[in-house]
Amino acid sequence: MNWRFTASGSVTETYAVGLLRNMLEIPSASYHEGDLADYLVDAMTDLGFQAHIDEVGNVIGVLERGDGPTVMLLGHMDTVSGVLPVRPIDGRLYGRGAVDAKGPLAAMICAAAGAVDFRGRIVVIGVVEEETPRSRGAMAIRANHERPDALIIGEPSGWSSVVLGYKGKLDLRYTVRCPATHPSNPEPKASELAVACWTALVELLGPDAGHGVFDQPGATLCQLNADLTTATVELSVRIPPGFDVEALVRALRDRLPSGRLEVLNSVAACRVGRADPVVRAVASGIRRLHAQPRLVVKTATSDMNTLAEVWDIPMATYGPGDSSLDHSDDEHIMLSDYKRGIDVLTIAISELAHLPVHSGHPKGVGR
Repeated sequence: MNWRFTASGSVTETYAVGLLRNMLEIPSASYHEGDLADYLVDAMTDLGFQAHIDEVGNVIGVLERGDGPTVMLLGHMDTVSGVLPVRPIDGRLYGRGAVDAKGPLAAMICAAAGAVDFRGRIVVIGVVEEETPRSRGAMAIRANHERPDALIIGEPSGWSSVVLGYKGKLDLRYTVRCPATHPSNPEPKASELAVACWTALVELLGPDAGHGVFDQPGATLCQLNADLTTATVELSVRIPPGFDVEALVRALRDRLPSGRLEVLNSVAACRVGRADPVVRAVASGIRRLHAQPRLVVKTATSDMNTLAEVWDIPMATYGPGDSSLDHSDDEHIMLSDYKRGIDVLTIAISELAHLPVHSGHPKGVGR
């Protein structure tokens, strides 16, 4: 028997924890995912995947298990900057990416390898640059591969929760230049115009706007560099389903007496229903582990948004880990939750084998 697997075909706990710890030991801030990608190709190959790195740096692993649907599990390899010491303490594993999102990605790899009852094609992808405005990895997947029959996005939901959707995001940059003048001159200064841009955005979004409510937009002033003559302000708006982005941009431009307002990035909100087959499959896995599944929506944005813009297929987001620890200096994952997450995903994959097949083999995935 291969030491990586138990007699039943599932990945051993020792191997699963070792895989995650090795992933955490490899720094992979956005734009620097190459070392982790190389490691994952070797690890996935050892688990039986056909694995390769695509033209933008994504890791793609494929398991061919007979005729049936194609189920894709997609997580991201990159983390925010900053290295945290990797250490196990009292059943917790600390390290940058433990929650966001190496824990969910490692769980997906282990679950796919252990889903021996699944008949069909399993594709596990670790994408690059999810933590950046452009989401280049997910954009390349949606551009270069045919849609699968079902999709699970790997982000921390908590092992007993399923994410139905995310707010969208609008990223803006306002730049303005003014003639040099004395501070006491009543003419508007560049710094004042930049502040006025932020004030106008908040007013346009209305008094109910905020990040704590899924159905309302919420704004963030991300960066402000300004003096009397030049100013640049970067703004981000998290937007709910159905939000009119073009109307907001027009209205904001109308309020700016000078300068340039650019749309840097725009991705729509996404949300699936409770009866979505992927939601039901993951929820079934949670129930099989004797917990009541929680169905939630998130006020942030993920690669689920990017793929939902072009793929109208069953999908949901799931992964072990407490999302309140995202990007924090206390980032860690409970190893018990990580192991439960693997079991939930293994069950969910097996249940998705009953989906009807609508797609062919994705282009380039099975090289």
